[in-house]
Amino acid sequence: MSFKFNFCIEEAEDCSVECTGLSDPKEEKPENSMQLSGDKEVQMKLSTKNKEKGIALNSCFCNSDVLDDSNMSKDKAEEKTVCCKPAIEHKIPQDVNEVMENKIVEQTSGLQFVNVSVVEMTLSNEDLHGENIVSKTVTANSDLISGVYEGGMKIWECTFDLLRYIEDEDVSFKGKSVLDLGCGAGLLGIVALRRKAREVHFQDYNSTVIEEITIPNVLVNCDSSDENGDVTEEPSEKIFKKPKTHAGLLSKCRFFSGDWSNFTLLMQNQTPSVKYDIILTSETIYNPNYYDAMHDLFQHLLADNGTIYLASKSHYFGVGGGVLLFETCIKKGNRFNINTLKTHDDGLQRMLLSLSFKDC
Repeated sequence: MSFKFNFCIEEAEDCSVECTGLSDPKEEKPENSMQLSGDKEVQMKLSTKNKEKGIALNSCFCNSDVLDDSNMSKDKAEEKTVCCKPAIEHKIPQDVNEVMENKIVEQTSGLQFVNVSVVEMTLSNEDLHGENIVSKTVTANSDLISGVYEGGMKIWECTFDLLRYIEDEDVSFKGKSVLDLGCGAGLLGIVALRRKAREVHFQDYNSTVIEEITIPNVLVNCDSSDENGDVTEEPSEKIFKKPKTHAGLLSKCRFFSGDWSNFTLLMQNQTPSVKYDIILTSETIYNPNYYDAMHDLFQHLLADNGTIYLASKSHYFGVGGGVLLFETCIKKGNRFNINTLKTHDDGLQRMLLSLSFKDC
């Protein structure tokens, strides 16, 4: 499998208003995206709750392009919030073998995953989820389209840096609640699952990614005999016939799509509200416009003694994000300690970071 790093951000064409300070700045038309409800009133209620809880809109200390409520009416502010993608939970399929239809599985050391090219070809012939992300990326000639598609169908390089760190340092997940944030292929969450995490939640911006990539990948890894889930190599081109799959460890998993602000709100509204012992995330700080929503998510969803493991390139050319700017954002918030765990200097510099609450 080859890795693509052409971080060319294209703006969504179908949304005329901008979501400044939220996790995704633009969104497509409602008829072309998976909705929490067809009723716009439901989304307006989510907007109100976002404001009441102080999520994103009232914490724009990281983004210089701050939403200025003094120059904007209440209606327009709410219109900006509605523009963002609702967070929804995806049901675990009853017939797990049906999920693997038209899928080809690749293998690397200890892990299996569906061949993305085959998935893209299938989706280009028939759009099953209403997002049309394959045709849009082809048209835009980009692996990222801000507010439309956030790169979840690719396995990005830094994911393997974090997987190796987990193996080398023998990071313990036993009995812990884990979030794979911006999960894409879900490899980080799968390793946590196989290292005996109590539960693992997978979150990605796109419903298509969750349904066509993440859930199938969890399925094909559920019955593997390698319980440690160690990964030391990047994917090979070896392709083999898909195995018979069973629900297995799926009972410990939940799957979500949507923007980070609404995902945070959804988890806070659970009974009891959700807190994660460990949050794993890779290549998610490429766009500074998303830092506020990420900070709020960490602040509200990380357990008091929890740890965040983050893998990133030092800088994302053409997008503006990177480790230095992200660290500046975190330090301004004054809620987290941030430490550098490892730096890789081969090629474009890559870094592994950890975050935890101060005074914990």
